[in-house]
Amino acid sequence: MTVFKDTSAVQRCNAGGEQGTWRRAVCALVLLLLLTGTPPAKAEPPLLSLDLPAQDLEHALQAYSRATGMAVLVDRELTLGRRSISVRGRFTAQEALAMLLTGSGLMARYARSDAFTLQLPEVSQPPATRGTAARNAARINNSYATALQQAIETSLCRSPLTRPGSFRALVQVWVNPQGLIEHSRLVSSTGDEQRDEALVRSLATARVERPAPSSLRQPVTLLLMPDTTGTRMECTAANGAWGG
Repeated sequence: MTVFKDTSAVQRCNAGGEQGTWRRAVCALVLLLLLTGTPPAKAEPPLLSLDLPAQDLEHALQAYSRATGMAVLVDRELTLGRRSISVRGRFTAQEALAMLLTGSGLMARYARSDAFTLQLPEVSQPPATRGTAARNAARINNSYATALQQAIETSLCRSPLTRPGSFRALVQVWVNPQGLIEHSRLVSSTGDEQRDEALVRSLATARVERPAPSSLRQPVTLLLMPDTTGTRMECTAANGAWGG
């Protein structure tokens, strides 16, 4: 391999005397840099082909760990009664984990790039209020609850599978300051595994068009009820894709 094409430069490096010694040192450093090259760019995380069915969360985490080589440390009490959604396709390990935990009400905390634990979402709870302040907070929270309900109904209306009024489910949501549902938990199943997955995915797309009040205690628990009156909610173009 030719490192130097300018032979005069090599001759100058070989010059004698004190100045030549200094030049040789500099040239040696330049040569070392040329030979070692620039540091390699940080490798992109590999895409993994995964086929993990929806199942109870503990078994899902075990299957995920075997498929990705990630180390999982989790308290069994946290995973008890929680389920995962299916993860099928090519994803990085972190993308797959985020998908796996959708609707579980848990979040990952990484100890290092190949190891993590699970925990409940961190939300700052407001201090308790009394008297007039408490009544004002309740009024504000009720108003926000209406906005949250509208945002969720709009999101659910985007699919006939999750159309409000066609099923019963109990869900918990954590809303960030931007009005996005950052975490959700499907506390009780709709009775249809496919609908369960569609529901938690729909919740992740909901956006509340007003900031959450500082007095809001999270998670917010919502009971989605089946329509027993025969007047199922009308999903129109204004709030979704399905009507009639």
